[in-house]
Amino acid sequence: MIQSDPLGFFVLLLAMTLVVYATRAGGFWLLGRVTIGPRLRKILEAMPGAVIAATVAPILLHGGLSAWLAVAAAAAAMLVVRNDFAAVVAGVAVAALARAAGL
Repeated sequence: MIQSDPLGFFVLLLAMTLVVYATRAGGFWLLGRVTIGPRLRKILEAMPGAVIAATVAPILLHGGLSAWLAVAAAAAAMLVVRNDFAAVVAGVAVAALARAAGL
């Protein structure tokens, strides 16, 4: 049985929070000192789509049919409702139902 250390958990959580904040704040600070030309602007505008693709691609490669159904449901919800939260809910619900059905 693994014993949990509540103090260690909160120290780790605080450390992770500080690292995330530092990287985000550092990025904003750095971009505040750089001239954003048309080329850099295009790169920054393409980045969210690249991050989503890099996250979803391994899931589709290794997740099986339930992953494909979940991503399709999330994409369909996004196209119809145009709401990020609704797309996430649809994807999670379809993934849960597909896994429960044994897919």
